[in-house]
Amino acid sequence: MGALMNPEHRWPIPPPGGWTADDLDTLPNLPPHTELIDGSLVFVSPQTLFHSRAVSFFEWQLQSLAPPGLEVVREFTIDIDRHNRPEPDVIVVDEDVVDDGNQTRFPAGSVLLAIEVVSPESIDRDREAKPLKYARAGITHFWRVENKDGRAVVYVFEREPATGAYTSTGIFHDRLKVSVPFPVDLDLTEITPKRRRPE
Repeated sequence: MGALMNPEHRWPIPPPGGWTADDLDTLPNLPPHTELIDGSLVFVSPQTLFHSRAVSFFEWQLQSLAPPGLEVVREFTIDIDRHNRPEPDVIVVDEDVVDDGNQTRFPAGSVLLAIEVVSPESIDRDREAKPLKYARAGITHFWRVENKDGRAVVYVFEREPATGAYTSTGIFHDRLKVSVPFPVDLDLTEITPKRRRPE
């Protein structure tokens, strides 16, 4: 006997041409953190503990380091174009766009840094599709965080203005130290709690 489908969670049927950025605010019963990529809805898988810890780590650390005029926001969608409204794990935005407690998205042009923490199901999106779209949208800085044998590795990219594409500016294992978009010096080993030794 086949599995029964909850009527509240049936797959939405896309209109001709695909969904638009505005549809994310009006479609009923979408799962949390639904993204729009190339007119298609993307539903995320259950979050791993590494993913949760990494997102919280960067959110709180960057909040303490960001200079006045910038705000750090986690898991919030950005408007790239009519058919692309991704949700980076953490973003740093100009505080001027954070003006309404009911807003559901920011313009991509206001984003200074986008961070994606890679999950097993998001590898292709986070390594290929999203960076390409973020660079085309003019987001200057992009960090990709990956879990390598239980430890965080951060791949740092900066948009090259002549080509409009990202170029790698470093791979960081235990310590992330950069001067842009503002000075950051982080102990990446804090993302994975140290095991307690028996007393």
